[in-house]
Amino acid sequence: MPHVVVKVARQAGIAALFIVVATLGILSGVLFAYAGDLPQVSALDDYSPSTITRVYAANGQVIGEFATQRRIVVSYDDINPLLRQAIIATEDAEFDRHFGVNFWRIVVAALTDIVERRRAQGASTLTQQLARNLKDQFGLTNEKSFERKMKEAILAVQIEKRYTKKEIFTIYCNQMYLGHGAYGVEAASRLYFQKSNTQLSLEEAALIAGIFQTPERQSPFVDMRRATNRRNVVLQRMADEHYITPAQADAAKQRPIVTRGQPTQPPGIAPFFVEEVRKHLEHQYGAKVLYENGLSVTTTLDAALQEVANRALEHGLRQLDKRHGFRRVKRNVIAEGRTADAFRDDRWARPIAAGDIVPAVVVSVAKPAARLRIGRYHADLAKDGFAWTHRASATDLFKPGDVIEVAVTKIDEATGAAAVSLEQTPLVEGAIVAIDNRTGQIKAMVGGWNFNRSKFNRAVQAYRQMGSTFKPIVYTTAIDRGFTPASILIDAPITYPAGNGQLYSPHNYDHKFEGAITLRHALEESRNIPAIKMMDTLGPKNVLDYAKRFGFEEDFPPYLPIALGAGDATLLETTSAYSVFPNQGVRMKPFAVLKVQDRDRNLLEENRGEPVDVIRADTAFVMTNLLRGVVLRGTGAAAASLNWPLAGKTGTVDDNTDAWFIGFDPDITVGVWVGNDEKKSLGSLEQGAVAALPIWMEFVKAYIDGRPDKLHPPQFEAPGNIVFLTVDKTTGAVLSPDTPGAIVEAFISGTQPGAASFSR
Repeated sequence: MPHVVVKVARQAGIAALFIVVATLGILSGVLFAYAGDLPQVSALDDYSPSTITRVYAANGQVIGEFATQRRIVVSYDDINPLLRQAIIATEDAEFDRHFGVNFWRIVVAALTDIVERRRAQGASTLTQQLARNLKDQFGLTNEKSFERKMKEAILAVQIEKRYTKKEIFTIYCNQMYLGHGAYGVEAASRLYFQKSNTQLSLEEAALIAGIFQTPERQSPFVDMRRATNRRNVVLQRMADEHYITPAQADAAKQRPIVTRGQPTQPPGIAPFFVEEVRKHLEHQYGAKVLYENGLSVTTTLDAALQEVANRALEHGLRQLDKRHGFRRVKRNVIAEGRTADAFRDDRWARPIAAGDIVPAVVVSVAKPAARLRIGRYHADLAKDGFAWTHRASATDLFKPGDVIEVAVTKIDEATGAAAVSLEQTPLVEGAIVAIDNRTGQIKAMVGGWNFNRSKFNRAVQAYRQMGSTFKPIVYTTAIDRGFTPASILIDAPITYPAGNGQLYSPHNYDHKFEGAITLRHALEESRNIPAIKMMDTLGPKNVLDYAKRFGFEEDFPPYLPIALGAGDATLLETTSAYSVFPNQGVRMKPFAVLKVQDRDRNLLEENRGEPVDVIRADTAFVMTNLLRGVVLRGTGAAAASLNWPLAGKTGTVDDNTDAWFIGFDPDITVGVWVGNDEKKSLGSLEQGAVAALPIWMEFVKAYIDGRPDKLHPPQFEAPGNIVFLTVDKTTGAVLSPDTPGAIVEAFISGTQPGAASFSR
């Protein structure tokens, strides 16, 4: 009997060997038949996949990214050993022992599929997966066919012959798609855990490795249960392959998945600024280079100041909006056929902390208060939380199912209770720009209320009437022509012919006339009649020549109303123009990009400030001193409370359609504009000093607080030919230095009272 068994076994072995040899022969023939149709794999010698173009603030903080495929290429040594082990254990345990195709795995998988009558196992090696993923480079299609499978196998063998296992594995880890636009393990690690793959823990590495199979289904952002199950499979495979112990695997399986990223990229701290950078890059290098070549772009942006600008504009627009009352809630989930308890908002999936403004759903309403739900938190919105609405009861404001906006003031994690106050999204728009005076570098830019609501950048794209912010251009022309801050102007009614038999009779904002006043007083109090008369005296064309020198691109018509800001300009233009005054008459053209490098860190572009001589340094200082008076005594006097060397000018357009404040210290110029996209009034009281100045002040206060020299402020430096005299602020007459109420005035030498008059 044993002899018979041995004989049968020998015959079976011979038959099996024959089948294997025959199979190998057939496969070899097939491989030979298809081999001639494939390109050379040497194309991978210069493997250069699409990578992310990154935009950096001046301090190196990432503020924007552009890519068709979100990928960060890493070397083999920069791949976490735990991640390497997890991938190999799960995707191809024989990776280090096969030559690109694992024939035994193919046979086992085929037999399993036949026995179980379904596709139960995959047989592709890691190298075959790579070949399939590089189908575009090798001319393969997505068609599921025998021919494609054979070509993949041939390519895998060729790849194995030309490259080392480390090189193949590295390309694989950089090439494969891992969900939500992330390609490669480094991009995936940052997407799911907001850290480099080198910092991944065991269970985090296992989760990333598990996503390779089907990223669309096994992402934790898509299905946490499926992702957890797959992660546990990976941990078990690592234990089976002796990379970790069973105890380590069991312990890791018990730990929850804690993601720290989010599937969609947030707009970042400076989306309007980054969009301007994107336009520059696309114009300079083309879309393909921008989105695929992994440029490194260093910008002028000051990340800290940008955060300040974001907060200041949000606070200012919310305050303005509240001054005009509460608007009825537009959305009610009960009216949509759902319950308040079933409602979910995407914002609730992210952490909520004190200071956040978030959506809430009204669960119930009683006379004193409304009960709200904010994700897993609950809150009672009482009268003190909606006092700004001037309503007596919550029942006057809400009904169950309303979706409202609240500011979180406190959270008790233990009880899930939150303290909140009522907010509403402003309808009005605004913009902020901050420019370094000496370099022209744009340090902060906000182009509107919210980039998601509107990508239109009101800082650089919106041409709006300037209002009284244009008056300093008129008075600069005057100072250059021999007028002084003490020159007497007449604030009295006047009428000009306007053509076609029409008359132009300008008026002041307060509809009053003050008679004889100094040029200083006319500017500080933004009197319209003196500005119109000054433009008439100087000649409109002469004033508009100065406007061009200051950088205004619009061809303003030579009409007297231009003196009151009837011409259109952008916030960036106007802010840049004002930077001339503290920079001794020189305008540095504003720019946003410092340097651009390619993926190999070769320098493609480097920018510096481009100076343009606009006015003389002495004229610039006199104008600076005049504009300081606006802050100390005039329409911008609220800013005097900041106790810092500041100067600036308010601007208000007819019917209060646009509100401006442009101001500066010796180092930085900041401009704020507030208005509606369509030209309509902000409200009867919303002047520049009310709507724009508080935003400017909040920004500048934070800027001052962040300066290391805030106890020793910089000073505006006077040129050597400036003469200081004590004068009467009302008449401009020279007084004794100890005269109460007198001010120190700056004059260009030769123009001061008592000196021989001359025209410059």
